[in-house]
Amino acid sequence: MFRIDVSSKKELSSEDLETLSGMWKRCVGNIILSTTLAGSGHPGGSLSSLHSLLLLYAIMRHDPKNPDWEERERLIVSIGHISPGVYSVLSEYGYFDQEIFLKEFRRAGSAFGGHIEQGVPGVEWNTGNLGQGLSAADGFALSSKLLGREGKTYCLMGDGEQQKGQVAEARRFAVKFNLKDLICIVDRNHLQIGGNTEEVMPVRVRDEYKAAGWNVIYCPNGNDFNELYKCMRRAILHEDLDPERPVVIINRTVMGYGVSFMENKEKYHGSPLKWDEAEKALDEIGIDSGLLEKYREKRDAHKIKPKRHEFRRVPKRSIDPGQPIVYSPDVFTDCRSAYGNALKSLAEANNLGDFPTILGFSCDLEGSVKMQGFHSINPKAFYETGIQEHHAAVCAGATTREGFVTFFSTFGVFAVCETYNQHRLSDQNETNLKVVSTHIGLDVGEDGPTHQCIDYVGLMENLFGFSIFIPADPNQTDRIIRYVATHEGNYFVGMGRSKLPVVTNEEGEPFFGKDYSFTPGKADWIRKGEKGVPTIMAYGSVIPNCIEAVNELKNEGIRATLINMASLKPVDEEAIIEACQNGPIVTVEDHVATTGLGSIVARVMVKNGIIQKLKTMGVTAYGASGKPKDLYKIQGLDPGSIKGAVKSFL
Repeated sequence: MFRIDVSSKKELSSEDLETLSGMWKRCVGNIILSTTLAGSGHPGGSLSSLHSLLLLYAIMRHDPKNPDWEERERLIVSIGHISPGVYSVLSEYGYFDQEIFLKEFRRAGSAFGGHIEQGVPGVEWNTGNLGQGLSAADGFALSSKLLGREGKTYCLMGDGEQQKGQVAEARRFAVKFNLKDLICIVDRNHLQIGGNTEEVMPVRVRDEYKAAGWNVIYCPNGNDFNELYKCMRRAILHEDLDPERPVVIINRTVMGYGVSFMENKEKYHGSPLKWDEAEKALDEIGIDSGLLEKYREKRDAHKIKPKRHEFRRVPKRSIDPGQPIVYSPDVFTDCRSAYGNALKSLAEANNLGDFPTILGFSCDLEGSVKMQGFHSINPKAFYETGIQEHHAAVCAGATTREGFVTFFSTFGVFAVCETYNQHRLSDQNETNLKVVSTHIGLDVGEDGPTHQCIDYVGLMENLFGFSIFIPADPNQTDRIIRYVATHEGNYFVGMGRSKLPVVTNEEGEPFFGKDYSFTPGKADWIRKGEKGVPTIMAYGSVIPNCIEAVNELKNEGIRATLINMASLKPVDEEAIIEACQNGPIVTVEDHVATTGLGSIVARVMVKNGIIQKLKTMGVTAYGASGKPKDLYKIQGLDPGSIKGAVKSFL
């Protein structure tokens, strides 16, 4: 494998240049072949950034025979659409045979997608939504720092994506947390889909990185191997730079470089060459244009077997769940305090070694989300990101790809509504992220409708890899938090703002007591009523209102069933079926009435051919600023309204 040692070589030798030129020529050919054969793709940016990719893999510490080698240096390619360039370079360095890439590029069932994916050996992070790559690179660089791992983390970005606000968030984070081993390269070809970057939306790229506190290097000709190498070497060795700060190389390149009629034309940002144009381009660079027909035949004959592509292995670290806390019936506290206590307990059990295994991210809300105790155990485990939710969500997710268990906590409107796209990306990257929102629903109260997240179930249900848990009281909160900390996968745990009474059984003892163990997909039968009497299904902050309604009904001689549906995804289908066999169903939730538990129950009923009466009670309009109790009454979620709904079926 071609390697360059920057510590001993100030500039490239003639042999190095000859080798790189040969690699460049073959990669240009593969970029043109792959995109033309697929009839789609992004050849222009692939060509402008090709020199950067070839040099990075020559300089980086990596092993194509062992892509998961823990001591490798990481490269995050934020401009995921330059996949033809990335795949070409990876095949050039021996990660896989170029033929499989050319036969499968952008074909259904293949790992060689239009935007880079971890199913391809050598790819660290699925990208595509521009502006998120630097946040992920921050997460990888932070992980390396925590683990004491030597080496650099690299990030290749486009200049158009510098227009996105999340990039500015990530810049600031890298400086605040002293990610000095992070090196970013911006492919500055001055073109994007809409034309010249200065006309679409001007960004003073160098000035913005300088203002954020980065070391800035400008490379006036990034399509010259020697010039670019000198800049990269300077960045790696921190020559004449602040050694405590990250480095960015602003790399002036040419869109479509190497093919005369493609150069400096925004058309080729996302448009492949037509057949005759591709033949002309291949001839121009000295590649046999007959390869087009050869590989078209191979693509046509090649049958792809759709499969789930294996991602790179992630280091596994055991998590001690700590000792559960049991809150007695005389305790009146909020679920977020129980979350904070459980998180502190987990930190005491796991974060006192050489490096923490559980990390926490928050966004200027440490006190509100009750992470102070966790922070106090090991300050290295807690990251205050400021009001930068988009960056925090991605950065937190990226750390889990290095084996950390990471909690991201903020209010519902920020944890779900504002960062939905970021969690979608984490889901596709198979992270191990724990999103814990401490302020959901109308229960946020006086902060008003802008801060009342009432769509958390409906939104998070769309993310295939996320489970959704909403605890009923502090005891169940404690067990759920310990469960998600010790189990792999992405989880959303939501809770309201208000203090809640401890849920008890009919003997007055904690329902979720010392012997309780949380099981996903299992409902809790809080009260069991008589056959034929409607069953109330609910979760979260409305549980006390439901208990009060059930008690009032009991005083009237009506014994209703109450089921707590804390696990909304996966959901307990058997409990729903059993409840339907008993009688009508009333669902109650501090959530949009048509997209939460009510819709889940309706789907289960239809799926199983069940005909039963169903009333869905929930939020039917944006709330107001006021006490949660009053807001619930306005929306018909108070005990009296719940009782009335049950009686209406009788």
